Amino acid sequence: MAFDYKKEFKEFYLPKNKPAIVTVPKANFIAVRGKGNPNEENGEYKNSIGILYAIAFTIKMSYKGPHKIDGYFEYVVPPLEGFWWQDGGGGIDYANKEGFCFISVLRLPDFVTKADFDWAVREAAEKKKSDFSKAEFLTYDEGLCVQCMHIGSYDDEPATVESMHEFMRANGYILDIGEARYHHEIYLSDPRKCAVEKLKTVVRHPIREGSK
Repeated sequence: MAFDYKKEFKEFYLPKNKPAIVTVPKANFIAVRGKGNPNEENGEYKNSIGILYAIAFTIKMSYKGPHKIDGYFEYVVPPLEGFWWQDGGGGIDYANKEGFCFISVLRLPDFVTKADFDWAVREAAEKKKSDFSKAEFLTYDEGLCVQCMHIGSYDDEPATVESMHEFMRANGYILDIGEARYHHEIYLSDPRKCAVEKLKTVVRHPIREGSK
């Protein structure tokens, strides 16, 4: 049976819909950076998703071709994730979608090296006849965070975020969002196929120890 990150690492991908403190280990990702409204047709965000999945499935199906990856095992491509921020710091203004900056990511299995990634970018770009130069191999050590399962519209996330921050403060932590630590979302539902009120999104914020 194919390795499924959601099932093997439930603590990080399938949390309960109440806040919890977690320490997220370092992982490698396919990443594409961009700016703008994520709902815009042919915008940078939607184009980034196409790049991510083309490379991800090139790696996933590599065992059928001549490029053999050491340590390869069959796996389910992990869910789409995104790191989000807006210039100027502070919180996120969900009404100002044009002001979003993002890094769209898909987690890579540990057996994928930078050389394997570079091969997959070239292979996918040639097959799709597209420019995939925006793709990068990103290693991210997220560390200590507060997270919660959000159910419903993305625009309703502020209520979930507030509950996370209340929990964080009550347990002696403070928010640590900055230049290298971001508002993080993991998308467990496809908005094209799921009713808005049933969308499931893991929301995660970096924190550090502080005074209550």
